[in-house]
Amino acid sequence: MKTTILTFALSIFVAVAVRADLKWEQSTVDVHPGMNDKQAVAHFKYENVGKAPVRFKSVKASCGCTTTQTQKEIVNPGEKGEIIASLNIGDRTGQQVKTVTVQTDEPPPAQSTTVLTLRATIPQPLEIKPAFVYWTTGDEPKTKKISVKAAKDFPAKKITIKSNSQNFESKVEAGKEGEWTIDVTPKDTSHPMGTALLVQTDFPKESPKQYYVNAQITAPQPPAMLRAPAQGAPPPTKASTPPAIPTATTGVQR
Repeated sequence: MKTTILTFALSIFVAVAVRADLKWEQSTVDVHPGMNDKQAVAHFKYENVGKAPVRFKSVKASCGCTTTQTQKEIVNPGEKGEIIASLNIGDRTGQQVKTVTVQTDEPPPAQSTTVLTLRATIPQPLEIKPAFVYWTTGDEPKTKKISVKAAKDFPAKKITIKSNSQNFESKVEAGKEGEWTIDVTPKDTSHPMGTALLVQTDFPKESPKQYYVNAQITAPQPPAMLRAPAQGAPPPTKASTPPAIPTATTGVQR
């Protein structure tokens, strides 16, 4: 009996001693790509601090715009490495958050799955204000202006604008270097309609940046309707004035 207990305890000790343990330097990486970068790249570094090898079973990105690269399939005790996640920037701007789910053969279920987070802050090449102009039906079809300004590190020299509607006229006027004004004019405002205006830069040459602004003619908002009482309902009664509360007197009445 003692021999059985000793053998069982020894097996537990050995299992703990050879436990695999992959430690990540950080599970969330913030990256700040440059204005002309095509990818936002994050490096997730790890180390096997356990006594047994760790094998990567799968490494999956949360979307098709992100690719992953592993340096090795098996990480031996004491070895270090990294998983590289690359986000294709394209026309994305602002903060973009993507995840990579990593599955290993580490025994504890809680350790076998790790979610890595790539958090990219992508600069805005063009500042467009406003991105939406509108008129109300019946308004005078006056020209409205949209200002466009290139970021300091974005070397665009020219922008063009195209509309998918013949009901709006648009043109670009150049100002200071890296600044433009877009004039948008509806041909008439007799009925609601809208269009998307495509703003395209001349940089980069192989895949110029594209943005959209919207122009719309909207119907006027109807006035608020007064709700009539239901037929047969009694007219509202005037609230009666509550009786006056006598004022208490001080002292003793004689």
